[in-house]
Amino acid sequence: MELNFKHNQAAHCENGVTTNLLHHAGIHQITEPLAFGIGAGIFYIHIPFMKINGGPAISFRTMPGRIFSRTCSALGVPVVRKKFSSKTDAQQYLDNCLNAGQPAGCQVGVYYLTYFPKEFRFHFNAHNLVVYGKEDNIYKVSDPVMETVTTISAPDLERVRFAQGALAPKGQIYYPKSAVNITDEQIRKAIVKGIKHASWFMTETPVPMLGVAGIRFTASRIKKWREEVGERKGGLFLAQLVRMQEEIGTGGGGFRFVYAAFLQQAYNFIPNEKLLDVSKQFTTIGDLWRTAAVQASGIYKGRLSSQQEFNVMSDMVMDIAAKEKDAFKSLYNIKWK
Repeated sequence: MELNFKHNQAAHCENGVTTNLLHHAGIHQITEPLAFGIGAGIFYIHIPFMKINGGPAISFRTMPGRIFSRTCSALGVPVVRKKFSSKTDAQQYLDNCLNAGQPAGCQVGVYYLTYFPKEFRFHFNAHNLVVYGKEDNIYKVSDPVMETVTTISAPDLERVRFAQGALAPKGQIYYPKSAVNITDEQIRKAIVKGIKHASWFMTETPVPMLGVAGIRFTASRIKKWREEVGERKGGLFLAQLVRMQEEIGTGGGGFRFVYAAFLQQAYNFIPNEKLLDVSKQFTTIGDLWRTAAVQASGIYKGRLSSQQEFNVMSDMVMDIAAKEKDAFKSLYNIKWK
């Protein structure tokens, strides 16, 4: 069985899954940047006591599944989302969806994804893909970060759907329950809701490890890593920052570019010049994140090793925090009509 599902490559997995599933449901106005912005996908968190691949848990994206759920909720699209304790039940439910003509989004672990190049496989359980068909014991997969569709065997799909560790997917499956007609006015309201959510979270949340405060927290920790854990482990912690920034979908810098594109597209629905001004700010911020990644990589690879280099890295991240606060505050203070 193979559904008439159109695969479109995307910069980030959940953006792409959300957009492709909505397109399949007949909602073609939504683009990847709009899904990311409406779903308030832009995010930052640093959890020092939680470790992923030996480094601190840092994320530039919201929790897996939130972009899809928030986008659909803002647009009034009903959704189905399920988790499973039984692997047999999870596979049967997926097969039932396919037999009913419904492609399904799945949260999976990256490490055992057989079609991923080995250098991109590591223990990260918040990847998203769409299963749209099955032939014998082989599932047909639309993974938005891949250029073309691919396949995975039933045992391998089961393994990644039930990967263990942080953010374990537990066989999670999701999709729009039904198609609805979406108006431009609904999109306008959804855009405003998404901007308000993201700008509040990044600037107003009282938790010091979240939002702009979380970026400042990371900057302050970077200065201490060399002394507290040693040059090598401090370098590994910075490698973790780079990995979460660049290799998980679009990562830190890339997410800022996607958000800049969202604000540009939002302007087509809400012609407020402030959206274009802040879009330019996010493009600059994306460049700064990528410049910081080069500094971090130099420390990790041993080319830069002094405490001064850690201090430079810390100052770069602190500067980014200030610029993100300015950008999000500008959005937070917009007076919507």
